[in-house]
Amino acid sequence: MKRIKIITLIVGICVALASCNSWNNMNKTGQGAILGAGGGAALGSIIGAIAGNTGVGAAIGTAVGAGTGAIVGHRMDKVRKQAEEQLKNAEVVTVKDANGLDAVKVTFSSGILFATNKYDLTLASKSELNRLVNIMKQNTDVCIDVQGYTDSTGNDAINNPLSVNRAQAVANYLTANGVQYSQMKNVNGYGSSNPVADNSTEAGRQKNRRVEVYLYASQAMINSAQQQAQ
Repeated sequence: MKRIKIITLIVGICVALASCNSWNNMNKTGQGAILGAGGGAALGSIIGAIAGNTGVGAAIGTAVGAGTGAIVGHRMDKVRKQAEEQLKNAEVVTVKDANGLDAVKVTFSSGILFATNKYDLTLASKSELNRLVNIMKQNTDVCIDVQGYTDSTGNDAINNPLSVNRAQAVANYLTANGVQYSQMKNVNGYGSSNPVADNSTEAGRQKNRRVEVYLYASQAMINSAQQQAQ
């Protein structure tokens, strides 16, 4: 019996150490907070994972039926078409969220949004983001995640905060111009992780300097779809 207790204790210590190590690694990426207009108070602090995006949104904890998935997919397809029609300077594609449901990924080149090594939005970028605000106002049961990325030039001490600040700038602009705070769920900065192109070329580095905005079904939309599917 004592031997079993000792083994159990050792396993518990190993798990605890692994958890601490995971937390330290997670802190190597940026941690974003959406700032509200009222006194600059933090609305919330949302932590980005160093492993990168493995599915946006939060899993609802229960399996989503095929009927529910089809209804949500139809709705998100309309959102995607709106984004394609209105966002002329962004790449728009369909992806999957953490629940395996259709979501919309909107990618803005950092060159469109910001000057080099800056995180202040340009006038041209504000015009583009205003179109995204209009889309979100028409779809109040859609949630948003914002993720910032850099190329591999420079080091993490520069890239991680820059990626956070750029994602933060986009999120703050959206909420300041009418997107509901309840729609804005996660704001993350991943630095140079998760490149989408070859960092050894200028064209590749330009693609890697980006802000990704994910639009996905809220719990309210999923609940509504489940009721319709019954």
